[in-house]
Amino acid sequence: MKMSKLFVQTLREFPNDAEAISHKLLVRAGYIKKLANGIYTYMPLAQRVLAKISNIIREEMNASGAQELLMPFVQPAEVWQKSGRWQVYGKELLRCKDRHDNDMCLAPTHEEVITSVVSDTINSYKQLPLNVYQIQSKFRDEIRPRFGLLRGREFIMKDAYSFHTSQEDLEREYQVMADTYTKIFKRCGLETRAVQSDSGAIGGSVSHEYMVLTDTAVGENDVFYCDSCGYSANSNHAISILPSEITDGGFLKEEIVDTPNVKTIEDLAKFLNINENCILKAVAYIYDSKPAVVMIRGDKEVEETKLLNALNALEIRPMEESEVVEYLGSSAGFISYRGIDKTKVKVLFDKTAKGMKNFVIGANEKDKHIVGANLEENIDFVDVSLVKEGEYCSVCKKPLKVTRGIEVGNIFQLGTKYSKPMNACYTDAEGQLKPYIMGCYGIGVSRTMAAAIEKYHDDFGIIWPKEIAPYHVDIVPVNIDDEVQSKVAYDLYDKLNKLGIEAVIDDRSDRAGVKFKDADLIGFPIRITVGKTISDGLVEFKTRNDGVVEKITPDEAIEKCQKILLS
Repeated sequence: MKMSKLFVQTLREFPNDAEAISHKLLVRAGYIKKLANGIYTYMPLAQRVLAKISNIIREEMNASGAQELLMPFVQPAEVWQKSGRWQVYGKELLRCKDRHDNDMCLAPTHEEVITSVVSDTINSYKQLPLNVYQIQSKFRDEIRPRFGLLRGREFIMKDAYSFHTSQEDLEREYQVMADTYTKIFKRCGLETRAVQSDSGAIGGSVSHEYMVLTDTAVGENDVFYCDSCGYSANSNHAISILPSEITDGGFLKEEIVDTPNVKTIEDLAKFLNINENCILKAVAYIYDSKPAVVMIRGDKEVEETKLLNALNALEIRPMEESEVVEYLGSSAGFISYRGIDKTKVKVLFDKTAKGMKNFVIGANEKDKHIVGANLEENIDFVDVSLVKEGEYCSVCKKPLKVTRGIEVGNIFQLGTKYSKPMNACYTDAEGQLKPYIMGCYGIGVSRTMAAAIEKYHDDFGIIWPKEIAPYHVDIVPVNIDDEVQSKVAYDLYDKLNKLGIEAVIDDRSDRAGVKFKDADLIGFPIRITVGKTISDGLVEFKTRNDGVVEKITPDEAIEKCQKILLS
């Protein structure tokens, strides 16, 4: 490809609306163009990266025994109504009507469609197991699309679905997919960690996410992990053992004390000269338009995905101050579970409250707290707390570490979540109808591209892993009008392409500095510069990932490209 013909426009500045470095670089380097909020056109450079990721996925999925198909992007409400998700999926499901007034939606996922297709096709246990996959566009109408391709509304995804006659066979395929995912991401040049996770809107009993660990702030979730035993989990699923399971406030009796203008846990602990873990704080929420209060140890925070699941809710949000007065008859900062009408307000106790004695709680009265309180018996505890770094691993009791991660894949054991309500059954060996036992396995293709940039970049631009780079080598003649430089550059270009090494020649008449900056910005793994040193029979050979520059002969440059790119 000649740079003069490549359909790309690089920019001098980052876009104003971009926060994530992948978003900034994808736009500035000419990979994507914004059409609407969270919706992008993939330009030729991006399409080449996406095609390489997709080809890796296809090769490994096919090798695992899965078969590729392609399902509709527009789906009728009927299949969603059968599964029960039409009413409960939420506003991320973009609903519409066709010209015949039929309810339709843009596909955010394809569980309903594939269950319907397999139910109409597979009717005997002899035809199972089955694993089918697609690479397809999806649409989720995110309320706040952010970070470019990491949280857009339209995105490209590989999703696979497996069908089984037993839980044991599902678990076998689940491991096959886990191994396949490890191979896929390794081939893409990405190190990932499989972490336990929440199943979210997809459902199912067991799920893992594949996270690219990154130091960038846009990592979607904290990933807690243990170096000793290998435990790892997303923050919305992680559990821990607290360093101090039992905390005693030391108050000899229960009484109400004045705490004027003390609203925060930090201020309350200082005012009473106690540790924050001796306070049982109340955190108020609205879930599906109903009120709830979570009682949790003062030094801990609520993990809202855990709370969402504990409440079996679709949506939650913190109460506003006016709602605290309306539903709880109290003031924010002084709430307590005592005195709350539990027939109208759901009260949950986090497991961190279980070991507390003689603690402090709100008095449901402004500027007052109760000290020396103790919990009543027969309280049910739930886990809705956010794990903190340094708390102990629940498996081996060693301290947990934390890092940021970007989800690029997920696998779920769905069981009969979709087959039962949709009456999707096969006939077993005894002639009985049984619902399929299902698994689901997704990879964000466009997210993988963005995650690679989050992981591999510097101040000058993208540093692509060679496996998914749009082109392998950028050949830069310093002066394209110089006959010798031009001849050597085109000779390198022809020879590399014949060897299967994807080369670009920068035949533009721009200054060398402009060409070098574009090469670094776009992220070509290798740059070969043909300049004045060609009079000595030498070209400049630069590897993007380490910035090392060597002066070698053109033939040596070809050999070095082969060694780096084809080995």
